[in-house]
Amino acid sequence: MARARTAYRCTECGASFPKWAGRCESCGEWNTLVEEPVAASAPLGSGKGAKRAGGSKGFASGGVAVRAPRLRDVVGGETDRWRTGLAEFDFVLGGGIVPGSVVLVGGEPGIGKSTLLLQVAALLEASGKSTLYVSGEESPLQVRLRADRLEAHAGDVSLLGETLLETIVATALELRPAAMVVDSIQTVFTQELEGAPGNVGQVRECAARLMRLAKETGITVFLVGHVTKGGGIAGPKTLEHIVDTVLYFEGDGTLDHRVLRATKNRFGPVDEIGVFRMTQGGLVAVANPSELFMGDRDARASGSAVAALLEGTRPVLVEVQALAAKAGYGTPQRVATGFDARRLSLLLAVLDKRAGLSFAPLDVFLNVVGGVRLGEPAGDLAVAAALASSLYDKALSRDHVFLGELGLGGEIRPVSQAERRLAEAARMGLKHAWLAERGVPRQIPHGIKAHAVRTVGDLFQQVFA
Repeated sequence: MARARTAYRCTECGASFPKWAGRCESCGEWNTLVEEPVAASAPLGSGKGAKRAGGSKGFASGGVAVRAPRLRDVVGGETDRWRTGLAEFDFVLGGGIVPGSVVLVGGEPGIGKSTLLLQVAALLEASGKSTLYVSGEESPLQVRLRADRLEAHAGDVSLLGETLLETIVATALELRPAAMVVDSIQTVFTQELEGAPGNVGQVRECAARLMRLAKETGITVFLVGHVTKGGGIAGPKTLEHIVDTVLYFEGDGTLDHRVLRATKNRFGPVDEIGVFRMTQGGLVAVANPSELFMGDRDARASGSAVAALLEGTRPVLVEVQALAAKAGYGTPQRVATGFDARRLSLLLAVLDKRAGLSFAPLDVFLNVVGGVRLGEPAGDLAVAAALASSLYDKALSRDHVFLGELGLGGEIRPVSQAERRLAEAARMGLKHAWLAERGVPRQIPHGIKAHAVRTVGDLFQQVFA
């Protein structure tokens, strides 16, 4: 009996190698090569398909050439989206669910992925669109108990406790639901491949077949994906390339709010966020995230500043807190939560060199309130203001907002879409905005005053005078 062929494939970039190695030669990542079986294929240039297609020897065969129409001959229009009634979920998807699409939802264990999708299934069922919920991790009784706790009535949702892909596809073809939830893709396996559920080959093949099912039948498929220690969705990186939309469900388990973030969307903008509050009756959409992230500010405490972020197309105000204290050990600590630690070190060096603020003997702690991650450079000025406020031990006014990127020369650089950020600040009752000279928009929203500053030193002289 012939021995089954195997290959080693990188879970990050998908490159294949004949033998195992500690480091992927393609992307440079370590310990990402996983063994998987290789399907037998016909040799190049063989078979009758190439002759029928007019192919020449040396090319892959077995297929038959088909007519390729011109783009102008393609007919059809944009399909109407389905609205679930969960406003933040529809907003992140770009206005609703696109029929026949495949949506991958990833997140840490216990963050609320299954609760969110069961709630979406119940809302779709209530709107007249049949839904099939496939549970590979929980028993039907466990799903029922979770559904009973939701305010949305999920009793009419069809439930299938199965992990075999062939059975899932056959059931979907028989019931023909409008939408199907697979919880989770790491538990599904196909009999045509060797290996346990969750390995690279099984996850990629099952996701590809579910994608083909969605495109051929028009069934919208939601896939739940586990998250690795590094924060990425478990399985091969090609899993995210197969699907149409990738959503990450984020949040701190100690907080009652969650953030749904779109990192890929073929039918809408990326980097959109939706904010939810976790309650006993399920997830509730938060219409005003800025109020949630700024509701508990203390006007008398130093080291607090407000930044205006742009998450996709939505401006959001967040509070940045900094604390500079005398170091208790020989080497001062640099701890950042929700902010890049290397970026923090860079800003501390700029403040030392360009503004004369020395943090060398001090421990520095930085926190972005609400579990939000401050990733764009537009928050540099708010971080610098919070650090200076803690060092001077002088509280900043509650009605100030800071917009700007901080350069290595201490100069303040403008940020994109400053007018929209200022409009959100004015809507939240803030009165003064500090930003770069070249970043002042032509039309300043009513109710807020823009202060143009050139360097971070000029900012501190005016704010802490």
